[in-house]
Amino acid sequence: MGTAVEDNSGTGTGMRRRGCSYQKNDFLPEESFRTFGNYINALKQTPNRLVDRVLTRSKDQAEMAVKNRSQNEMKKTLTWWDLIWFGMGAVIGAGIFVLTGLEAKEEAGPAVVLSFVVSGISAMLSVFCYTEFAVEIPVAGGSFAYLRVELGDFMAFIAAGNILLEYVIGGAAVARSWTSYFATLLNHHPSDFRIHAHALANNYNELDPIAVGVCICICILAVLSTKGSSRLNYIASIVHIVVILFIIIAGLAKSDTKNYTPFTPFGARGIFKASAVLFFAYVGFDAVSTLAEETKNPAKDIPIGLVGSMIITTTLYCLLAITLCLMVPYQDVDPDAPFSVAFKHVGWSWAQYLVALGALKGMTSVLLVGAVGQARYLTHIARTHMMPPWFAIVDAKTGTPVNATVVMLAATAIIAFFTKLEILSNLLSISTLFIFMLVAVALLVRRYYVSGVTTAANRNKLIGFVLTIVGSAIATAAYWGVSTNGWILYCITVPIWLLATFGLWYFVPQAHNPRLWGVPLVPWLPSASIFINIFLLGSIDKDSFIRFAIWTGFLLLYYVFFGLHASYDTAKEDEAELKVGKIEEGIPASATKSETGYKQ
Repeated sequence: MGTAVEDNSGTGTGMRRRGCSYQKNDFLPEESFRTFGNYINALKQTPNRLVDRVLTRSKDQAEMAVKNRSQNEMKKTLTWWDLIWFGMGAVIGAGIFVLTGLEAKEEAGPAVVLSFVVSGISAMLSVFCYTEFAVEIPVAGGSFAYLRVELGDFMAFIAAGNILLEYVIGGAAVARSWTSYFATLLNHHPSDFRIHAHALANNYNELDPIAVGVCICICILAVLSTKGSSRLNYIASIVHIVVILFIIIAGLAKSDTKNYTPFTPFGARGIFKASAVLFFAYVGFDAVSTLAEETKNPAKDIPIGLVGSMIITTTLYCLLAITLCLMVPYQDVDPDAPFSVAFKHVGWSWAQYLVALGALKGMTSVLLVGAVGQARYLTHIARTHMMPPWFAIVDAKTGTPVNATVVMLAATAIIAFFTKLEILSNLLSISTLFIFMLVAVALLVRRYYVSGVTTAANRNKLIGFVLTIVGSAIATAAYWGVSTNGWILYCITVPIWLLATFGLWYFVPQAHNPRLWGVPLVPWLPSASIFINIFLLGSIDKDSFIRFAIWTGFLLLYYVFFGLHASYDTAKEDEAELKVGKIEEGIPASATKSETGYKQ
């Protein structure tokens, strides 16, 4: 982490810098922050600048060009085989081993397998949308870069802030779970490995040094090498899948079909409510899209890696859910350690240790891939100067974003050290479902709107149809949330969604054809992704929406006082450099404003 890198900060010193060192210009180098007077003037221009950033969209070439701000390029070492294992490592972890039992017992019963199918379909639709973007814009920014290109800086920043929160909170929850399963493996209670600090507030007084230690180890691995992380992920994932196959085969050998009666004790509402929670078990695949910049052949490797890993993961989830509810009646499923207790129930107590080992391996993979993904999100955000450019530095020797990795995992470790798993697990999937919905909207915009090509009439039709699709989905989700037995409104909202999607398909011509790989069945597939993601949001509890609103409010404050002005200055400096004769990423000095990487 102390590797020297060349100083390209523009200071002209030519000195080599160490990976985690910093200079004054690494944090607020923009014109708006050079003097207090400049900052006051920038604040006075906030309304105009905000309108500019909301309406201005980036271009594919601009997202590729900002890679230069990391001083060194990330190494292209990954293939589709790496991405498949990264995908499974990112997804198969604490969710399946913790949430399956809870949702089977309290919400869905044996029909929890259908809950996995519903959330799996939603995740797969989102995977398709992510794949087209990742192939055409192979940068480390993931959904932040995609939304910046199609929906503008403002929406991209709000979305990225929420996905980073999801990564940090999710990582902390997994780290705390790691300690619990480690205790089970050693035949101890988790509290035996935690320090009780009575002076601290309840739910924050069980300090977990093992979780911090795990985060430190993961940080070192993620910093040293992406390819090395991939190899470790292979090993952990292979062991994990062997254990999962053991659970399925041995569990089915001890199955009793009587346990599948009744199949849907909580009805359809229970199935969909469980789906919204179990979507947490699929969170993580988007981290794979952030590895596009390090992929040898994005057009081939990303579709195979993303779609392949999601198919395998969904299949394993469904088989595990079936196995659990065939082994024990859903009423007797243990909500904390469902599979371990299930094997005890059928007389195989020794198997709990094997299950604990598999869970540890799975959670290690989730933490590792999450660390790799979240650092690359932050790196690309910093390249645009919405966050300090210090986070964008890529180490010359390892080819990894050292600063971003260390900071994100430090935040994860601090939260994991203090906060109980019960508190963390309540922060469910609202941010991720919101992001996935926005990515699907962005895909529709990408296909149907190109500045200078799409007519004003077709643009207005696109806006109208997209708003109707989103509005009908929101109405359906809201009705689902407030009405327990009603069905009349569904007969209105669902046909409206169908008609809006048909209208977009029939009346608005596509303005952009994917060059390398494209989502099939546009607009039907992204429209379905929008509808399902919003519908699942309707099953999430009120407290999650309150947390979402509080965090989004904090992001807005940061953006208005810092991120807006930094990104505005950076964008205008880029445009000025092109006008005075510099060539950037193959764009000639004679390029017009519309060709400089920004489009209105």
